Amino acid sequence: MEESPNSEFRISMITKEVLKQIRGIEIRTGRLVNEVFSGQYSSVFKGRGMEFEEVREYQPGDDIRTIDWNVTARFGRPFVKKFIEERELTVMLVVDASGSLAFGTRCRLKSEMAAELAAVLSFSAIRNNDKVGLIVFTDRVEKFVRPKKGRRHILRLIREILYFKPKGKGTDMEQALEYLNEVTRRRAIVFLISDFLEETGEKALRITNKRHDLIALILQDPGEKEMPRVGWMEMEDPETGEMLIYNTRLKEVRQKFSLLNKNREEKWEKFFQQASLDHVWLINSESYVRPLIRFFRMRARRFR
Repeated sequence: MEESPNSEFRISMITKEVLKQIRGIEIRTGRLVNEVFSGQYSSVFKGRGMEFEEVREYQPGDDIRTIDWNVTARFGRPFVKKFIEERELTVMLVVDASGSLAFGTRCRLKSEMAAELAAVLSFSAIRNNDKVGLIVFTDRVEKFVRPKKGRRHILRLIREILYFKPKGKGTDMEQALEYLNEVTRRRAIVFLISDFLEETGEKALRITNKRHDLIALILQDPGEKEMPRVGWMEMEDPETGEMLIYNTRLKEVRQKFSLLNKNREEKWEKFFQQASLDHVWLINSESYVRPLIRFFRMRARRFR
């Protein structure tokens, strides 16, 4: 489950095509991090406290509560203590790799969007001197990468999300969050990236939200919200393998499909509100930039 001693060797053996795709994600997300998300991230996710840096002479406008009276008495003129934010945080990416993430009806798969979101958040974190770790889950915990810093580490996380071959196809969010709470004892920022097609896991979400700063990023595809009118269509459940046949020309069939999705969304939205759990709904055929910026700004206002 955890990385092996040969993980660095495996990274060097990945193909040019894989490197090209990872590099493409790095380039696309790099500009966003530099111009948009880095500042938003640092303003929203604060360090654990303040630590002493140095003593300097008092300047007009300094808070008199920071005066160092011992140094002031020694030199006969006022000196103040200067503090800096204890910035380093731990960010954990908990990423759903179940069969339903390998789905997309427009420009990309949900799994590809998950990798790009992870890249934006990870590069923002390391620019602020934070460590980033990864848990990949299906109906079991598939992969755990310990939190580290550095560009090479982040590129490895992106590769894992894009190309990891899971053993399971189903989803067990509860097991993944229980594992997270076992391996991450100190409070961390946790981004749970999933399509939330699973309809259980509320208890584990509540517990994790109390122990950590939990943010749910819910990935959706237009094809899951509305069924196209194309006649008879065979559909496979990507997590169970069950094959179903629908006559999509029938209005009642399409309405039932849309209603089931709407009910699931409303159920989760109600839970998120009741649990005071931060969350962002994202559609993989649209840009994630505006929804994330809205979330960061809303959260920044809340914590002022």
